[in-house]
This record gives sequence, structure tokens and C-alpha cells, in this order.
Amino acid sequence: MKYTLTLIGNSATSLGDELAAAASGLLPSPAAPDWLAPGLACDIAFEAEDGKAIEAGLRKHFEGARVDLSVQTSGKRRKKLLVADMDSTIIQQECIDELAAELGIKERIAAITERAMRGEIAFEPALKERVALLKGLELASLEKVYRERIVETPGGRALVGTMRANGATCALVSGGFTFFTERVGNAVGFNVNQANTLLFADGRLTGEVAEPILGRSAKIEALVKLREELKLAPHDTMAVGDGANDLGMIEEAGLGVAFHAKPVVAEVADARIDHGDLTALLYLQGYRQQDITG
Repeated sequence: MKYTLTLIGNSATSLGDELAAAASGLLPSPAAPDWLAPGLACDIAFEAEDGKAIEAGLRKHFEGARVDLSVQTSGKRRKKLLVADMDSTIIQQECIDELAAELGIKERIAAITERAMRGEIAFEPALKERVALLKGLELASLEKVYRERIVETPGGRALVGTMRANGATCALVSGGFTFFTERVGNAVGFNVNQANTLLFADGRLTGEVAEPILGRSAKIEALVKLREELKLAPHDTMAVGDGANDLGMIEEAGLGVAFHAKPVVAEVADARIDHGDLTALLYLQGYRQQDITG
């Protein structure tokens, strides 16, 4: 069977002919490296019976090299639908933890967030518990958090801009809050966004979130609904996230990507990006440096 190995460097680790040659030496019947971006990303085609077994061997060999790698079946790799998580994926923060910082309880809430993202506790009750602790927070504080604390993950605008320029639909689907997804989605360039709605009274949080709470199942449903509306095959879709509530959509997508993810996600995703930025998702699809916009 024909496979393609994609090697991706990052700001701290450049790729060169030596590393590509080392990877080729571990592959059966490898083709010459095809450089998608000089010094940053390349494809190497090869033939094997079990591509994932080859990938496991490569990961072991390059452990500690701070290089991302992925083995996919060769053929059409460009996706027509991207469904992305927001917190710790498209942005570098967990919004609810930053809201908690405004009340001086960030450590308390962040501990619950971490357990939920690792899959140690159920998402929905964990969200209710954390939102209840935010009761009384002013709307102005949410504006301040977005303005001063929220930072986009590098490569996000390039990922969305390039995919949209090539006809793909991009959806931001979060277990977080519409207050942030609307702003982040518009800034990064997503077609649509979806999240939970915080409830306010007299300009302050009530400590409640509108029902039904959108968690793991809602992300799967969003992917399936968009896929059906766009009349796409499963292999035309990509999902990316970092936490346990992203597992379902990552498993449902044609290419599920764990991005700087918790172990429970990295273990099951089709591909994992541990070191690079979000442009790595373009190289996974075979885009070349000159194709990238945004």
C-alpha cells in the first residue's frame, strides 16, 4: 500500500537533508523527499503493509528530536471541511481560566479545567461548577479578558485563510463561550462558530450557562451536520483539538489531529502536532509554502 510520511519542523527545529535522509533510511522503498517548505516540511512517499507500524517506529527513533511526523495513505489529502476547537487550540488560553483570574480564583478553576480536558471528570458538570464560581463577574471584565489576555495560536489565520481560499469551510466549535468564539472566529476568519452561552443579569454573570450545554456530543453533531449539508465524504473532513471533549469529533473526522494535546487525545488521533504551529495542519494536507495565505 502507498503511504506518505510528512516531516514538519518548527521555530526551534529546522529540517534538513540529513534528517530527511535519516527518515528515508527507516522506510521501505522510499521516494526522494518532496520539500513542501525548504527547511520546514517535506513529504516522503513509500510502500508498506502497515503504515501505522512504520509511524510508531519513526516516533521511537526520533524521540526527543522535537520534530512532528505523520504517516497517511497517499492520494488526495486536502480537506474540504475543518472543525476546530478554540481554547488551547486556535487560541493559547482557556478562556474560563482567564475569567477566573479576574476574581482571583484562577488556580482553583484551572485545576478543574485540567481534569476535564484530561478526561478525568465529565465535561458538562465540570463546566457548570466552574461557571457558578464566576457569578457576579461584570461584562466589562469579559471584554478586558478578550482584549488583554487572549492570544491567537500562531498559524491559525494562515490555516483558515488558506483552506478557505481553496474552497473549504471552516467551523470553530467550542465547549467554551459564544462571547469569545464570536470574536475569535471573526478575527481568525472562520465561516461559522458555535459555543455555550453565558447568562447575564444587570451586566453581571448569573453563574449559569444556557441549556443544553454543548460538549463532546455537540462537537460530533456539528461536524456531521456540516458534512451532510456540504455533501462531503468522511475523508474530506478534518478536526483538531487538544482535550477530552474533542475526542469524538477527532475520531469522526477523516483526519483527526491532536494539537499540543492531552495524552488521552494524542493516543487516538490520526495525527498529532506536538511542536509546530497551526500551519502544520496545512503541510499534513500537502499544501506547499507558496500556497499558504493569510
